[in-house]
Amino acid sequence: MTSVRMVIALAACQGWRMWQLDVKNAFLYGEIDKDIFMDQPLGFVSEVHPDYVCKLRKALYGLKQAPRAWYGKIAEYLQFCGYLASNSDSSLFIKKKGELSVLVLLYVDDMIITGNSEEEVARLRAELAIRFEMKDLGELHHFLGLEVERKESGILICQKGYAERIVNQFGLVEGKTCSTPMDQGLKLRRDEGRVLPDPLVFRALIGSLIYLTITRPDIAYAVGRVSRFMAEPRKSHLVAAKNILKYVKATSDMGLLYRRDASFSLLGYTDADYGGDSDDRRSTSGYVFTCGSAGISWCSKKQDSVSVSTTEAEYKASALAAREAIWLRRLVDDVHEEVQGPTLLRGDNESALKLVNNPVCHARTKHIEIDHHFIREKVLEGSLVVGHVRSEDNLADIFTKSLSKGPFQRLRGLLGLITTSHFKGEC
Repeated sequence: MTSVRMVIALAACQGWRMWQLDVKNAFLYGEIDKDIFMDQPLGFVSEVHPDYVCKLRKALYGLKQAPRAWYGKIAEYLQFCGYLASNSDSSLFIKKKGELSVLVLLYVDDMIITGNSEEEVARLRAELAIRFEMKDLGELHHFLGLEVERKESGILICQKGYAERIVNQFGLVEGKTCSTPMDQGLKLRRDEGRVLPDPLVFRALIGSLIYLTITRPDIAYAVGRVSRFMAEPRKSHLVAAKNILKYVKATSDMGLLYRRDASFSLLGYTDADYGGDSDDRRSTSGYVFTCGSAGISWCSKKQDSVSVSTTEAEYKASALAAREAIWLRRLVDDVHEEVQGPTLLRGDNESALKLVNNPVCHARTKHIEIDHHFIREKVLEGSLVVGHVRSEDNLADIFTKSLSKGPFQRLRGLLGLITTSHFKGEC
């Protein structure tokens, strides 16, 4: 989904129109390269040879090889049309020739096509319709549950309909709402409270909220916190999850706005709490990368090991963000143009920043795993540069801790989240 957001951000900055196509019975086009047999399907058993099995000539839905077979077929045809698969994301196909730039983003049987040449886009849509049985859905409005609205000022993506459905599904249509997804300072423990007699409701709610984070980075931390208790959820965990849903109810029409007048450049923020997990005292890493006017990639993740200081926790978070930054730079190279100069990664812990910039092994840091020192190498080679930012201006702060209403809403706005009514009211 990061690639989807990246392509939408690029289309918004460049003022490109976007089209969507759907392939009918996509998996049936795939050709399998191994001998696969199946039982005769119910209702079509041969009266003459009821004990025979069928040898497949084509891929079928439900077959493990079917997605790979379909991808091989569509990739072969797009390459025939002059499109090359991106090295960063194999589902992204690009055609660049002189000033021409057209992108095709494939998600199983759904396609997004955009570019600076509407003639080339129309030609490709016509060629695909000849080769495959397609359903041309016109300009992009709905994609995988995402609602896309385009205006002269930019492109807004949200999941308003999906958010309202899960609010209705879990019975929170009537009742109070919350101004933040999680109360500030809330501590959740693994063994605190009564065990839920039926954990399926809790798991279904968390799964629904996880999908909502595609366009709602403001709930990523809260959802990540409660999702740690999927194995044996308790009443306190369900209450916390329902508080997130109450917040979603109050902000169901909120989405990410990628503005046309924004600069298409990467900027990263990283942060970490220290020993925030009440059970194992592990810290939480958080990062966000903006491209244009809104976030395109973010993460809120509990660290794999206990940190012995705030510096170590922040250093680990920076290393995690550095890996994402390198991949995003390659993706920008593919979809737009070569990234000139280093990508700025900003953090609010000066000790961690000094540790990144100083490749000397200190006695107090020699226990840190080697893989976290990856960021030092990238800083030395010039692809990354780290800088300091005040804690109150650090966008990644929203991914590592629960905040009070004022700071939370301020950071939410800086992430590019606005309501659809506000977007429609813009000129």
